[in-house]
Amino acid sequence: MTPTALVTGVAGQDGVFLARLLISEGYRVVGTTQPGVPTTLRPYLEGVVLEEHDLRDSAGFDRLLQAYSPHEVYNLAGFTSVGASWDNRELVTEVNSVAVAHMLSSVKQRPGVKFFQASSSEVFGPDATNPQDESTPHDPQNPYAESKSQAHIATVEARDEDGLFACTGILYNHESPLRPAQFVTRKITRAVVEIAEGLASTVTLGSLDVSRDWGAAGDYVVAMHAAMQHTTPSDYVIASGRLHTMSDLLELAFATVGIDDPWPHVEQDPALLRKADAPGLSGDSHKAQRDLGWSPTTTFAELVEEMVAIDQRRVRTGVEEDPDYLTR
Repeated sequence: MTPTALVTGVAGQDGVFLARLLISEGYRVVGTTQPGVPTTLRPYLEGVVLEEHDLRDSAGFDRLLQAYSPHEVYNLAGFTSVGASWDNRELVTEVNSVAVAHMLSSVKQRPGVKFFQASSSEVFGPDATNPQDESTPHDPQNPYAESKSQAHIATVEARDEDGLFACTGILYNHESPLRPAQFVTRKITRAVVEIAEGLASTVTLGSLDVSRDWGAAGDYVVAMHAAMQHTTPSDYVIASGRLHTMSDLLELAFATVGIDDPWPHVEQDPALLRKADAPGLSGDSHKAQRDLGWSPTTTFAELVEEMVAIDQRRVRTGVEEDPDYLTR
């Protein structure tokens, strides 16, 4: 029998990569998109059954379960901006926490259905000791992190108290050429290409000293799927384990287009600094390596070079999204 997977947020970066992986594994994939929001990544979703769904619509989620009887549910949707979460506390809680509690309650009524919750390294807070693993205490310091922590805890409780096959993936920063332009990684790679092509002269950023554990989205969805195939459900840190600064990213991106000295092209704006920003959290993914046989396959340099290369194709052709842009 063909397995069916329901992927919320399928039109986002992670949703696209996961849907494509699942289809390659023989799944029928049903994916939800946010009502009324243009699906700019639709070209990458060939073969996916698309359904508009607001995460806050609990009855709508029940109807999706009834209509498609999925074997696996991957919750990748949500309010994703840490910075914007300060001004949208109620919405963030409703979408990232309350909605997940309902999903868990609904899935528990359907024996045999597995559930994956996309958690975040933000739950550990900015002062956590490096590296973090699955036992590191939560200390969320922004509304986004608080909502993700609540959803994470609810998923663990559904597994431990109700016997649900429920996994969390504690995701560290992960990027791809599909990352929206408002995220700093794509902001940089796009600006670097435009500077090299003579279409811009500078890129404006906040702190350049902040470090991140950056990985590739295509690698991380492999861990999500592997977690759901394991004999027992659990929680997994999904990370590269390596820290790189914003300056590292800039230098590598500019070098990719042949500019050895990026600094004349870089401006800083204190207004872009985030509240309670984590100076640099790195994850310990040994549990995923041991239990799932997973480890990242894409280096930081390969990731940045690929993002720059695709932005070059976008700028030179005028075609923003094309399935040929995905090589992984």
